[in-house]
Amino acid sequence: MTRSADEQPVRAHVVVHGHVQGVGFRAFAARIASSLDLLGGVRNLKDGRVELDVEGNKTVIEAFVQQLKIGPPAGRVTEIETEWSLAGGRYSTFSVWY
Repeated sequence: MTRSADEQPVRAHVVVHGHVQGVGFRAFAARIASSLDLLGGVRNLKDGRVELDVEGNKTVIEAFVQQLKIGPPAGRVTEIETEWSLAGGRYSTFSVWY
């Protein structure tokens, strides 16, 4: 049996803007991603943004991005950019990258 197009794994490159460093955002994102069985990772960028590379079901990733908009209590998300592509199958877990 083949999967429908909605079930094919996809990759999302996500960049989060706002007050998102030094507030536990990476740990927040990693907890949620792991609970949703998403794969990939999250890292701080030098310019104050946070970058995520996520692979999994598109509907699940979309729900994950909605949770990222809320962010941790000490953070404030002002914008999220998301670029979609085919999953590369390069991850086996979701990690915080340093």
